[in-house]
Amino acid sequence: MPTKTPTPHRGLLVILVAAMGVGPLLNYGLSAVSPLIIASLGISQSQFGLLAGAVFASAAVSSFSLGRLSDRVGIRTQLVLIFGGTVVALLIAALAHAFWVLLIAVILAGPAQSISNPTTNRVIVTQVPPHKRPGWIGIKQSGVQASQLFSGLFFPAVALWLGWQGAFGLAAVVALGLLAYGFTQVPAEPAKPRTAAAHGSGGPLPFSVWLFAAFAFFSGLGMQATNVYLPLYSVRVLDFPLVLAGAAAGVSGIVGVSSRIIWGRRMAQGARPSVLLFALALGAVVGVLCLLGAGAWHQPWLVWIGVALHGATVLGANVIMNAATLVVVPPDRIGVASGVLAAGMYTGFALGPLLMGVLADATGAYDVGWLTVGGGYVVCAGLALWLRRYGATHPWTSFGH
Repeated sequence: MPTKTPTPHRGLLVILVAAMGVGPLLNYGLSAVSPLIIASLGISQSQFGLLAGAVFASAAVSSFSLGRLSDRVGIRTQLVLIFGGTVVALLIAALAHAFWVLLIAVILAGPAQSISNPTTNRVIVTQVPPHKRPGWIGIKQSGVQASQLFSGLFFPAVALWLGWQGAFGLAAVVALGLLAYGFTQVPAEPAKPRTAAAHGSGGPLPFSVWLFAAFAFFSGLGMQATNVYLPLYSVRVLDFPLVLAGAAAGVSGIVGVSSRIIWGRRMAQGARPSVLLFALALGAVVGVLCLLGAGAWHQPWLVWIGVALHGATVLGANVIMNAATLVVVPPDRIGVASGVLAAGMYTGFALGPLLMGVLADATGAYDVGWLTVGGGYVVCAGLALWLRRYGATHPWTSFGH
């Protein structure tokens, strides 16, 4: 176990934010220009949901093995997997003229996303002093929402200029540039000894990690169903123009960036994870009811309240869970624990859009889908209460020590 951590530099934080944000570029881009893709390829809503489901299913399947890998290999190797894998996926999407080609692209994008949390958590636990870690986690997790904001503005605007395929091609260039920058900020690092990796793989993980993984599953289900279908819902049900629908997703991203930083600071101040997660779950229920009401009563203004609550609540949950995981898990098992957390989250990510698409096609509306999302958030509230009871006999260690 390391006895002292070096003083981290700002460039390292920038690349951690980028590492979290680059992987979701493909799925956020697909969502932002979904009306164009559906019309261009002649696919159904449930097929479009399958695209989002496939990327996260791929991420979920690879989470365990890549989590263990992140405990053994150097950070630069992991950056190649994150950024390089995203570049390949974006280029394939840029060349797609059929549904099955897009399906290949999203499957390849999955591993790049699943290793981002283990990689960035390992960098933080080895390079950042303990009292700064929750704040760094909040900022680096906000990279996902920064990516959502960027995608909501970038892809619709570039698609009007170069077409949706051209937008994905230009995004690949951006990802490649980020990889080059990452190599200037992350020093070369030798692979971990195999004996150390074997030592870190023994013993059960704390029960709280599994509760976090369950919360990540149900919150991820609702989070990604909303992220994927919000632009399409806004266009088809509320008659938003494409750019305004992308802006709605962008607003969620803006609020999400701020909320993740704020929740990270709350964790650094010693707030109990169970209390914060319970509050977030209740706020997420209110947010999804606003989205449901916007369509049911045709009140577009409710969408903006819904997306703001979406960004302020459920998008911040991962910060709390990741920061708490660094406390309850030894440093040499951060990759494994992060992989478990990622597996729960990405399984929810995979199921949410698929359910939403199937329910939308089956009912001809989004109401049942929104109610399903809300039900998942209610389960999250119950899990937070369970975690609170568990934590009463297993108090959280202070981050400041």
